[in-house]
Amino acid sequence: MSEGNGNGSLNGRTALVTGASRGIGRAIALHLASRGADVAVNYNSKQEEAENVAREICAMGRRAMVVQGQVGDSAEARGIVKRVLDEWGRLEILVNNAGITRDKSIRKMTDDDWHDVLKVNLDGVFYCTSAAIPAMIEQKFGRIINISSYGCQGANFGQANYAASKGGVVAFTKVLAVELAKFNITANCVSPGFTATDMFNSVAPNIQDQIKSRIPMGRFATPDDIAKAAGYLAADADYVTGTQINVNGGIYFN
Repeated sequence: MSEGNGNGSLNGRTALVTGASRGIGRAIALHLASRGADVAVNYNSKQEEAENVAREICAMGRRAMVVQGQVGDSAEARGIVKRVLDEWGRLEILVNNAGITRDKSIRKMTDDDWHDVLKVNLDGVFYCTSAAIPAMIEQKFGRIINISSYGCQGANFGQANYAASKGGVVAFTKVLAVELAKFNITANCVSPGFTATDMFNSVAPNIQDQIKSRIPMGRFATPDDIAKAAGYLAADADYVTGTQINVNGGIYFN
């Protein structure tokens, strides 16, 4: 497959999307498949939902595999990547999407609340990426796409752990970009704003209304909005690395 052709095609490419059973991860997995990629769907506990995503990918005529594993565990995370490489022999696109929240004010936040979030949201990005890099270097091609968040730019009450983890992802990505550029591997972030997912839909309606009033575009993002940005970075952004694409409807300040 030629690169830099600008046609958005991912034919012949293989991708791994962590946390892909639902929400933003599901949308990214399906979007990459719609552009031609074979996609490995990682999940931790939602097996049936992950299998449904895989079936949708196969219905597009693409290969799919379902890979269970907790990215916050170093052995499991590296095992996820190894299974994809063992089965398909290649991995061109890694989307580190898996993430959790444990929202509490700092006064009420426990050590476990802090460490659980950093373990999945930040450590998991390191574990999966470090496992995928050797194959990408050998291929002399790779696209690493890390999902950060508006939450590390704006100050959302009760999200000190989440904001710290996502800010760490941005900093980690910039270093990756510098270290891997010579191998034709790019590393970038997509930072969603408030997005209509199951996680966000649990927020009380009156709070949602307050948040929406601060968004210049007047609506929440859809998972597909985020997936399109990831698709651009995977398919067409050959000279884009070390950057952060904010998909947030224009919300920047509290």
